[in-house]
Amino acid sequence: METINIVTGDITAMEVDAIVNAANNSLLGGGGVDGAIHRAAGSELLDACIPLGGCATGEAKITPGFNLPARYVIHTVGPIWRGGSSNEPALLASCYRNALLLAEQYQLRSIAFPAVSCGVYGFPVEKACAIAYDVVYGHLQQETTISAVYFVCFNEEIKKAYEQAAARY
Repeated sequence: METINIVTGDITAMEVDAIVNAANNSLLGGGGVDGAIHRAAGSELLDACIPLGGCATGEAKITPGFNLPARYVIHTVGPIWRGGSSNEPALLASCYRNALLLAEQYQLRSIAFPAVSCGVYGFPVEKACAIAYDVVYGHLQQETTISAVYFVCFNEEIKKAYEQAAARY
């Protein structure tokens, strides 16, 4: 049975097959969750990201997890919020969809997501969490290797937004 879990905590401490990194286009580390993941994984993560040549917004790439409890890091680049008229919702949905497809490709069973684009990229939290939940819920309705998905929230505002999205189902 596939489950969606909404938890508050530190994504770098999640004991899952893969954690998702809300990366920037360079994949070379940054602030927020991206910086935290790079620090926790160790310098090998940067070394693994360099040959990937960056990542387009909405796409996803995978590396080992190195010093993290997670076996893999799936890096995705969310859109910067520009008012909603620059394809931001579709690009954000693509982040989640492509991360899930990579997890499938690697036969992973558990994955943890941060709230992609909800930090400095400024995506409205309720909209972002609803998009994320819809994509993940829809994916789990199909045949999948994934049995557990975690939305790892760094504050109560995000947790509440995910809970509101979940209540629609």
